[in-house]
Amino acid sequence: MLLISGVLGTALLAGCVGTPSLGDSTGASSFSALQEMCGAPAADYGADAQSVYSTFFDAYVAQRRGGLSKERYCAFQAAIAERYRAYRANPGPEAQSAWANFFLDQRAQALSWRAAVDPTLRAG
Repeated sequence: MLLISGVLGTALLAGCVGTPSLGDSTGASSFSALQEMCGAPAADYGADAQSVYSTFFDAYVAQRRGGLSKERYCAFQAAIAERYRAYRANPGPEAQSAWANFFLDQRAQALSWRAAVDPTLRAG
């Protein structure tokens, strides 16, 4: 239940900050392109793909606008991929809860990085 509510909350936040959807063809960087820019093959995040894409995209905006180094962006992606693999290797309620808590923290971090460099996210 926690993961479902977290994913739903993330999806709602993503809609508010202008993150493209996985199937979007507006010219935004694709999910696989964001992953490949760090030299890693595109990972399959299953049902969490849209939420992970939103998180990667927000961190990418921060990176592209100078608020985050490419190395830190790639380390951020790698940490998420590693945690997701661990969760999928041993699924269960505890692993799901740990993944959800970790991912929500990462989502908040990505939004914070983006807000620091994207004036459309700073209401005044």
